Amino acid sequence: MSFNSDVKEELARVEPTCTHCERALLAALIRIEGTLFISGQERYRLEVVTDAPSVARLSWKLLHEAYNLKTELTTRRSVLHKTPNYLINVPAQDGLVEALRDMGILGVSGLQFGVAESLVAKQCCASAYLRGAFLGSGFVSDPRGDFHFEITVESHEMADDLVRIMESKGIRARVMPRRSSFVVYIKSGEAILEFLAFAGAHQSALILENARVVKSVRNEVNRQTNAEMANQKKAVTASIDQIYAMRTVIETYGVEKLPPALQEIVRLRVAYPDATLKELGERADPPLSKSAVYHRIRRIEQMARELRP
Repeated sequence: MSFNSDVKEELARVEPTCTHCERALLAALIRIEGTLFISGQERYRLEVVTDAPSVARLSWKLLHEAYNLKTELTTRRSVLHKTPNYLINVPAQDGLVEALRDMGILGVSGLQFGVAESLVAKQCCASAYLRGAFLGSGFVSDPRGDFHFEITVESHEMADDLVRIMESKGIRARVMPRRSSFVVYIKSGEAILEFLAFAGAHQSALILENARVVKSVRNEVNRQTNAEMANQKKAVTASIDQIYAMRTVIETYGVEKLPPALQEIVRLRVAYPDATLKELGERADPPLSKSAVYHRIRRIEQMARELRP
């Protein structure tokens, strides 16, 4: 199974904290996965479609337990797709309109598009609503790759309300239009971790945190390795330039005519071309500071520049 499927399986098993949590979770699921049909005055029929068996079981259970509604469950398999999807039909019946109003889907003036404040007034209910929204149309990428999280909804009001709920819990999210829908997305690994923990996917949050630590260590090792390689390349280039300058000076004056201090530096640099200035100083007799080695090499390079046309 994918990480996204594992997260949904875990979220579908989270037990509600209070009775209102069931209402909030089901409201989010129906808002995203449901289609409402109207036939006549206040005669509504509801269909909920999902390709996740755990979400189908949870939707069916909540429709029965929270509102005692009659349902018809059908498993459908597309010719083009190997995985089945599940259709939960809630026919027109007594109690359906009241249930839809209780979940904030229907209001006095008809269909409502945002999230009713009463559904998410308590923190546990806000958690349940976000859990339902993710179960409905959420996606989170494998944390071993790039961090990506999104929930797709049909209305801008719904998207804005989800962002508002997340931000009230310290989770940074953004809205992006995509064709005829709106995407609530999170790019930060830390924010995705906070969402999973708040929604109740604690095991998945631990897996993501472990992946973040591994990535952080790997990135730091790569950074240090790249920096070391760059420093080595720089040191090798400098060493070549220094040896070339020494050769120019020796060919003109001869090594015997150089001051003893410069003769020693020439000997050390030719003998140890890959050594750093500090290492050259340590090999000198007596040992020299890095600054002393640097100034002696600068003196030789200055002599070489004066000899060049």
